[in-house]
Amino acid sequence: MHLFFSFPLLMLWFDAPGITQVAKRLILLSPVDIAIIAIYFAMVLGIGFYLQRYTKSGEDFFLAGREMTAWVAGLSFVSANLGALELMGWAAAAYQYGILATHWYWIGAIPAILFLGLVLMPFYYISKTHSVPGYLKLRFGEPTRALSAVSFAFMTVLMSGINMYAMALVMKVVLGWNIHFSIWVSSLTVGVYVALGGLFSAIFNEVLQFFLIWLGAMLIPILGLVETGGWKGLIARIHQNYPQGDYTHLWRGLGHFSDNPMGIHWTGIVLGLGFVISFGYWNTDFLVVQRIFASKDIRAAKMAPIIGSYFKMAVPFIVILPGLLGLALLPFKLVPESAVGLGQHSYNEVLPLMLARYCGPGLLGLGITALIAGFMSGMAGNVSAFATVWTYDIYRPLIRKNASDEHYLSMGRWCTILGVIISIGTAYLVMSFGSIMDYVQALFSFFVAPLFGTVLLGMMWKRVTPAGGFWGLLAGSLSSIGMFLMVKFDPSTLAYIALSTGAKDMAENMYRALWSWLICVIVTVAVSYVTKPKPVEELTGLVYGCTELPDEGHLPLWKRPIFWAVISAALFLILQWIFW
Repeated sequence: MHLFFSFPLLMLWFDAPGITQVAKRLILLSPVDIAIIAIYFAMVLGIGFYLQRYTKSGEDFFLAGREMTAWVAGLSFVSANLGALELMGWAAAAYQYGILATHWYWIGAIPAILFLGLVLMPFYYISKTHSVPGYLKLRFGEPTRALSAVSFAFMTVLMSGINMYAMALVMKVVLGWNIHFSIWVSSLTVGVYVALGGLFSAIFNEVLQFFLIWLGAMLIPILGLVETGGWKGLIARIHQNYPQGDYTHLWRGLGHFSDNPMGIHWTGIVLGLGFVISFGYWNTDFLVVQRIFASKDIRAAKMAPIIGSYFKMAVPFIVILPGLLGLALLPFKLVPESAVGLGQHSYNEVLPLMLARYCGPGLLGLGITALIAGFMSGMAGNVSAFATVWTYDIYRPLIRKNASDEHYLSMGRWCTILGVIISIGTAYLVMSFGSIMDYVQALFSFFVAPLFGTVLLGMMWKRVTPAGGFWGLLAGSLSSIGMFLMVKFDPSTLAYIALSTGAKDMAENMYRALWSWLICVIVTVAVSYVTKPKPVEELTGLVYGCTELPDEGHLPLWKRPIFWAVISAALFLILQWIFW
């Protein structure tokens, strides 16, 4: 099924082997496609205006009134992570590293999500805090809260810029739209509906976007597998095109650094990704945890991430497969973003290239709408989290402590728009990295990995002191940034940080995250032993062993979160065996 030949513009690729001739746009939108996109924009703005009437207080704006069911919170939890960054970034990573990119959805997500639901969420919810930095304030004090809040706000605007850049790439590659026009129209739409309805609007739009993303993004893997003759045909074509690398096995090539396209050992995947990066992101990144804070009760708060884990396991079908299809079907090789020359395409463009390959009128509108929905979902998650952390963890404690709730609500709305505008300026930073996900994982190693060490020790060990929490978090973040700069200035140091001179950027990120987490933990423990801890009575609701958790013994087995978590864990293990 060679749908590729149905687009004359794309035939230019075959006219000049080795050098790609690129038209200004790959395909044109039909009136039907334009109508589909216009209806979507109208819907998301309509939701924002409608929910404005329910957003009367800071609790409503920043935490959706704590009224979300487990299913709504769980779908929003996954959707906030399923933005254009995920769709384009991991498709690019799959083209660059093969099926190894799937690790970021399975071992790099499922164990951490289940840990969040069963272990950490009760403490977050019982403490009734508005944010993760808010929990750190209760556990360690104001300095630690301020450090984590400033780090998170900085990371959030950088992440927002990635979503903007990803969406602009789609419009540029597929439609030939002006990159600046694409950024401003989509970004300001997100800013308006989040500023109107706050987290209420973000969550309800994220649930809508979740289904739109799946409906539109499924087109490429389904049509691609038809063209390649199924999974076995896809594997055969990849082996034919790339006989030197193992792009099709999850674990088999991880015994040695040189046996896989990423240049990584299984220790980097298991410890750097499976433990530090994933547990740090899913358990402490307020962008996703904020959705669970909006749950209506503690059982819903525990069930929401567990429900999300089932959907997360299925996401590689719409995200990783397009990258693998690019390896199998594209008649030219893609290059890193920083190395793009005349007539070339970058790794980041593999998804829009595959979209152009398969989608005609109507289907194209649906596919473009899915990517726009993904962009808006990721942007909304970032700006709503930024607004909350700025208002409650920076502005209120450090700038204006005793203002009215109406004042903080107004501040939240205004800094939503401000956050969008600042984020636009960060979009261009992405172009200096090989692919979008290399950039993202570098940010996680700077801020998320050490934060996980601080939160984990704070919840599990009552002896940790406020001074230990602050200095451990600071040491972890600075050491990670220092290692990154060290490799940039002296590439030979890569052998010490990533344990191999052949390690790619992603492998370096995993090991750097592991070392920064270890430094954070060591410094936290050392400082805690020479400083005074808080009295035990001040740790109630914040630390295991000092908190009484609700008993679920009265519930039937099938209604208990642990039951569904065990089933999710079993499915996760089965997938590792199937794709070993």
